[in-house]
Amino acid sequence: MRIVETLINSVRSAATYNPELQAAPACILWPDKERQWESVIPRIQLEMPELLVLGTFEPEKRTGPAIWLRCILAGIYPDVYDITNRIPVIYLPGISRPQLRDVENCPDHLKPLAELQYRGTMWIQANAKDWTVLAFLKSDQGGLNLDVAQDSESKNAMQLALYQLMDEDIELLAGKRLDKDYFHTLLVGGDPVKDLLQWLDRGDAFQQNRALQEWNAFIEVCKSQLAFNPQKEGILAGAMRLAAHEGPWSAVWDRYCEAPRKYPGIPVQIRKCKPPDENIFWAASDGSFDGWPQWNEEQEASLRQELNLFTSIPPHEARQRIAELEARHGRRRNLVWSELGDAPLANALLHLNHLGKVTSNALTAGSV
Repeated sequence: MRIVETLINSVRSAATYNPELQAAPACILWPDKERQWESVIPRIQLEMPELLVLGTFEPEKRTGPAIWLRCILAGIYPDVYDITNRIPVIYLPGISRPQLRDVENCPDHLKPLAELQYRGTMWIQANAKDWTVLAFLKSDQGGLNLDVAQDSESKNAMQLALYQLMDEDIELLAGKRLDKDYFHTLLVGGDPVKDLLQWLDRGDAFQQNRALQEWNAFIEVCKSQLAFNPQKEGILAGAMRLAAHEGPWSAVWDRYCEAPRKYPGIPVQIRKCKPPDENIFWAASDGSFDGWPQWNEEQEASLRQELNLFTSIPPHEARQRIAELEARHGRRRNLVWSELGDAPLANALLHLNHLGKVTSNALTAGSV
């Protein structure tokens, strides 16, 4: 059984009651003061349709303020969640059990939910503390009873790898030491950058070849690691970010440059986008437009015009101009567009510049 399945079963088990003596709880409250589970809540929601979240009003994500959540529990919005299916679970990021119990000093945005602690139940540890990730993995009382290192580096690595950890098989983890090395290995085990490049290259075909769960997981990884939602923003928005390759997208761009011929559709997508600050002659030396094939094409056209003028100038002036053009365009030989064969004149400059230097010295015999 996967960790995510055991986690869901554990949360649902908090609603266990004796129907001969008790009424069914109105809901299960999941307090998480440290927001340790927040990054994987969308992942858990894929397999737990009754999981609702206290937050900003985004009904498509089953997230909303306290009053809206009360309406869900009242059965007013069955299209969001039908309460007759399972007992709703309300995840409370940044909220602790003691904070909820202190009704008089409870924050205003939380007060509509305060009374649910009496009509509902809570998913908490046996010692009444919130379930942290570490506690759930280590505890032998309601947890997984795994051997997990508790040093700060291991805890940080565990939190970073939490998304990947959800799909690990518990039986395979029994008897294994889960330390920072394990979590780091788990973190890089997948290849979200490759998946992103394949999506930018293939478009709809990439999504069609993946199960719904895999596609949703891909979306969540992009959102968490790149602050980008492929589903909502689309391929052209992704192509623009790749061309700009700023922040975390720099690593994605570097990966593309390692093997650009594997992704022939990416330049096509970038050409559909309008570059920032586009004009007749773009800046050529600051690297701002390196990711745009349109810019490289403009530079090639400009260089072609310059070389066409050489038929009307003397050799000594031609040599000087070639050196200037080399200083301007030579760096394009190291860009991905050169590897794709889209910078032939920039490559020619290397040899023209060498020829200019050689022929600048008088020959001891013969002629040029």
